[in-house]
Amino acid sequence: MTNDKVLIIIPTYNERENITLLIPEIKRVLPAVHLLVVDDSSPDGTSQAVKNQFSGDDGVFVLDRAQKQGLGRAYISGFKWALERDYELVFEMDADFSHNPEYLPKFLEAAAENDLVIGSRYICGVNVVNWPMPRLLLSYCGNIFARAVTGLPVSDCTGGFKCFRRKVLSSLNLDNIASSGYSFQIELNFFAWKMGFKVKEIPIVFVDRQRGESKMSTKIIKEALLLVWKLRIGFLFKKAISRGSGK
Repeated sequence: MTNDKVLIIIPTYNERENITLLIPEIKRVLPAVHLLVVDDSSPDGTSQAVKNQFSGDDGVFVLDRAQKQGLGRAYISGFKWALERDYELVFEMDADFSHNPEYLPKFLEAAAENDLVIGSRYICGVNVVNWPMPRLLLSYCGNIFARAVTGLPVSDCTGGFKCFRRKVLSSLNLDNIASSGYSFQIELNFFAWKMGFKVKEIPIVFVDRQRGESKMSTKIIKEALLLVWKLRIGFLFKKAISRGSGK
């Protein structure tokens, strides 16, 4: 598969400084890869900065959204954009350098035999740099909780560095996914797993952002905690209906 069949989706909100540095680093690792910056009308001019700096690169695209609606909706918009075009592999990747572009070839290698590849912070111990201890404990324990409730066989349920084969995204009902942040990642992993797709984790080191402000909030954490019970109960309810109907 050629790299022009690969799309990396990068959602942005006030990431002008980071994104203009990140894109050249991605292109250095995978020169022919295509990138889609999904910008939620950043007040700092992120979208225009990308258009100005990469206007001569026919592999860099910008999808402007009218307002900030959260990470989940930004990715859904990007997924739909990708499915309307001829991409076979679609990445999720943060704009703030917490996801190192050097791992991209490892994702492509794993995606040759798997349907969803997740960059995992927790598959080989704890590989997170520069997070304060309370946030690290919240993330680590939150993943244990998510696995216990949903049954997901994934060490890092909430990680946002991942690669989907086209068939996974085309099988999802994207309009029915309304979650964001951590819960969005859990939901996508859960449905991909339940639909029988091959899920593979590869180890990464996650380094906290050095520029800009984190988008993490208490609301996002609460949403994730509620979602895992929703997924579990919804699955059990469907099983009960299926048994009752004799299927």
